[in-house]
Amino acid sequence: MPVKVIMTWDIAAERDQEYFEFVIGIFVPGVQRLGLQTAEAWATIYGSYPQIQVGLLAPDATQAYRIMRSDDWYQLQDSLGAYVKNFSYKIVFARNGFQF
Repeated sequence: MPVKVIMTWDIAAERDQEYFEFVIGIFVPGVQRLGLQTAEAWATIYGSYPQIQVGLLAPDATQAYRIMRSDDWYQLQDSLGAYVKNFSYKIVFARNGFQF
């Protein structure tokens, strides 16, 4: 059964431009190389919620957990950490539409 990796974070102050360059040029291609498919990306405009939410699809939970435990994933996550704060993720069964 397909699963969704739901990640949330806030962009670090004064890092907006570098953040967007990293996400577009390195992070998204990196997660796709690992076998995760980008499903959605959301930005919070108002309210006290995480600023960014990204949904990535994996064919099943076993593959998602394998990817999330890989050295390549840890390197991507560590690199993302230079541009964001309050990073978190969870793996849930995929449904159509918005999931939080």
